[in-house]
Amino acid sequence: MPDLRPRVLVTTRLFDAGAARFLEEQGFAVVTAGLPPDALDRAIPDDVLSRLLDGVGGWIVGMRAVTREILAAHPGLRVIARRGVGYDRVDADAARALGRVVTITAGANDASVADHTLALMLAVLRRLKENNAALAAGDWRVSAGADLTGKTVGLIGFGRTAQGVARRLSGFECRVLVAAPRFNGPVPGVTHVPLTRLLGESDVVSVHAPLTAETRHMIDAAALAAMRKGAILVNTARGGLVDDGALQAALASGHIAGAGLDVFEAEDDAALRPLAEALAALPQVVATAHAAGSSREALARGNLIAAQCVAAVLKGAAPPAGCVVADGRA
Repeated sequence: MPDLRPRVLVTTRLFDAGAARFLEEQGFAVVTAGLPPDALDRAIPDDVLSRLLDGVGGWIVGMRAVTREILAAHPGLRVIARRGVGYDRVDADAARALGRVVTITAGANDASVADHTLALMLAVLRRLKENNAALAAGDWRVSAGADLTGKTVGLIGFGRTAQGVARRLSGFECRVLVAAPRFNGPVPGVTHVPLTRLLGESDVVSVHAPLTAETRHMIDAAALAAMRKGAILVNTARGGLVDDGALQAALASGHIAGAGLDVFEAEDDAALRPLAEALAALPQVVATAHAAGSSREALARGNLIAAQCVAAVLKGAAPPAGCVVADGRA
C-alpha cells in the first residue's frame, strides 16, 4: 500500500536516527537524498532535487541553496528548516513572499563553535601545526609560540557564539573588545568599541558577524592593514566575510602572523578552492572545513531542533523559540 503520511525531505549530512525517529513518531515519512552520510547537499543537481521535493511538505536542508525558483516550483513545500544558524543560502524574502516558513536551529551549536574558536586561537598562537610537523619529521627543536592569557581579543559581532567566546576568554584573563551594531551593554568584562579601534588594538581578531551584502569582505586588504602587526585572525562565521586573497597577501607579508580558519569563500565558489587550499597549507594557518559546529553533540541537537521546527509548522504549532527567521503564513 502507498505511504500516505506527509513527507519530510532531509538532505543535510549526518542526520541521526534519533531525529528521524522523532519525525516518524510525529506521523511523518522521512525521505532522504541517498547521499553518503558525510556528503554536502549543495552537490545535488537541480533536476534531482526537483524530483526529491515533489510532494514534500518540509525540507531539512544543510548547505544547499534554496532559491525563489525552487520555492515557486514546489508550492506544497511549507517549511524549510536550515540545520544551522546561518541562512544566507536561503532566499528568506522569497520564502516570506510565497507564504513559506524558514527556520534555523537556534542554540544548537553555539557552544561547539565557541569551543572551536578558542581551539583555533590557541593552536595558532602556540604554533601547534608547525611544532607537530617538525616533530613528526624528527626535528625536536621548538618553535616558540605566544600565550592567549592576557591578550587583547577583538570580537566582530556579539551574537550567541561570540558571547560564548567572551565567557571562555574570561578564564584567560583577556581584555575583550567588541564591535557590533547591536550591543546590549554594558556587559561585564567586555568593552564596546568602533571597528577601527578593535582592529588596531587587538592581538587576536575573531569574526562572528552574519554574511550580508553589507558585511561581505568586511575584512579586506584595508582592514587587514589596520590590524596590529603580528596579530592573528580567526574566522568561524562565514567565508565571505574575509577576502581570502587579501588575507593570503597579508600573511605573506608577515603583517598578519597567522590565521585560524573554519570557513572559506571557496564554499560558495569552487573556482576559489585552490586559494583556500593554499591558505590551509601555510604553516602559520590552522584550517578546518566548516567543522566548528559539527561536534557529535551539536549535530544531534541541531537535527532534533530542525525536526521539531518542521513538525511544528506542518501541524500548525509554534516552532521552538528563536528559530523562525521568515514567516509568510500571515
